[in-house]
Amino acid sequence: MAVHKRTSAAVVAGALTALLVAAPASTALAADGDMEKCYGVAKAGQNDCAAGEGTTCQGTSTVDGQKNAWIYVPAGLCEKLVGGSLEEA
Repeated sequence: MAVHKRTSAAVVAGALTALLVAAPASTALAADGDMEKCYGVAKAGQNDCAAGEGTTCQGTSTVDGQKNAWIYVPAGLCEKLVGGSLEEA
């Protein structure tokens, strides 16, 4: 069972890494409704925008999982991710 959890975590981490690399393309997809803002899952410095007070925009989050920083993810994925939320905390 522990191996399954590690494998699942690795798959999710890989998917998030792929999304972060494709962030510029994801902005265009977001306009079509295929993507949604997901708060609380970005790595430090890897957010797409709006990282709250004391930050300006893309790449300005200061900690992993910052609750007021978001990245675009495919619609329907955010709430399946640990710590993911469709609303800023």
